[in-house]
Amino acid sequence: MYDVLIIGCGVTGAAAAYTLARYDLKVGIIERFNDVACATTKANSAIMHAGYDPKPESRMAPLNRRGIALAKEICDKLHVEYKPMQSLVIAFNEHDMEEVRALYERGLKNGVSVKVLDHDELMKAEPAINPAAIGALWSDDSAIINPWEFATAMAEVAVLNGAELMLSTKVENIKKNADSLTVVTDKGELETRYVINAAGCHSADIAKMVGDDRLTQTNMSGQYFVLDKAEGAKVNSVIFRCPDENGFKGILVAPTVHGNLIVGPDANPARDGDDVRTTSDILTMLKARGLESVPSINYRNIIRQYAGVRPTTQIKDFTIDISPACDRMINLAGMCSPGLSSAPAVGEEAARLLSASGLKLRAKESFKDERPPVVHLASMSADEKRALIAKNPAYGKIICRCETVTEGEIVDAIRRPITPRSIDAVKRRCRAGMGRCQGGFCSPRVHELISRELGIPMEEIPLDKDGSFIITGKTKA
Repeated sequence: MYDVLIIGCGVTGAAAAYTLARYDLKVGIIERFNDVACATTKANSAIMHAGYDPKPESRMAPLNRRGIALAKEICDKLHVEYKPMQSLVIAFNEHDMEEVRALYERGLKNGVSVKVLDHDELMKAEPAINPAAIGALWSDDSAIINPWEFATAMAEVAVLNGAELMLSTKVENIKKNADSLTVVTDKGELETRYVINAAGCHSADIAKMVGDDRLTQTNMSGQYFVLDKAEGAKVNSVIFRCPDENGFKGILVAPTVHGNLIVGPDANPARDGDDVRTTSDILTMLKARGLESVPSINYRNIIRQYAGVRPTTQIKDFTIDISPACDRMINLAGMCSPGLSSAPAVGEEAARLLSASGLKLRAKESFKDERPPVVHLASMSADEKRALIAKNPAYGKIICRCETVTEGEIVDAIRRPITPRSIDAVKRRCRAGMGRCQGGFCSPRVHELISRELGIPMEEIPLDKDGSFIITGKTKA
């Protein structure tokens, strides 16, 4: 019998697991993919939002502010890439400036550091901006982050403190019992006292399993470009446009913590929660809108395009509550932007609601708020590199030339508390394959290393999700 089963291990589920790891509980985490952070969490804008956008009366506003404060602490503690960075909402006409002033007032109410900049102040703050812009909202409360590493780090701490992670496991039904719930999966049935519904783009489906039909998924797809590091240094800000008629923040241009540049996303209805297609018409539009903000972008340096799905519902806010249909289910639904920024605070809310539902939360005496350090050879000094290679020559063998990732780092990634079992899962742990050639040179060697370290035949190792196999056997066998 579990005390709590968490359905979904994106950043919201991982944050809930990280919070509950502090207590003397038997916690299980059910994830339908073969790795954590495999849906919305790995395909978003990677921004810690300052908090001027949510309406002050919303659930989002205080959770955004609390979340970014906690996120900074967590990233420092768990070795997650995080970089404070100013954000700008730029205006091209008086209508836009009205929106900027409204966001300014909203930001003040939400406790955010904000200013309204005129044209000259804007160009001084961000010289790469189109000089046709007439002003902007400015804040220095924002940051950029590695979102999948953020989720993975919290999930690793939970696992190291005793949480059981069940990957490649799909929830098919939930049965209500007198004093427990039975979660039916494709791997068997699990008994639990409480469930946390952190299923992202499928939260409404999970809620319906206990008779809670209040939610309707209205998921929105957003497409992006990733540009080479040659473009990353062109801006020193997260650059937003004023919200459009649908309330979305508009096309952004932003650096990443790894030195790339991203442009996107759009906002269009998704066919379902897994609709991650990219389309030529949307990508063409993104190029044009990006150039309107930053005319110097060179799209010849595109190295990848991708899409993510925002887990929205018909309720224009987070849904964080005890289900009225089942007092043993906690819903964490509608986790669209600023869901990434709010995640640690949402984890706290989940624990509070479990306590309100009757679960005893006793602090664990042996809780360890740490995980094994992450080695990034490329960021080390020459002396540090020499010392490390002297101890282990594998750190001197470069496998991914674009990102300067060594065999030692890849082996470290494979041996982490949550074992990556696909080439892309290793990529998310150590960046092998994220450079300009997108794994063209290194992925066969990564493939071999996973097979060697885990004792798995190469034919059984997928590129990413289960079933995305790369090889079926040797030629001329």
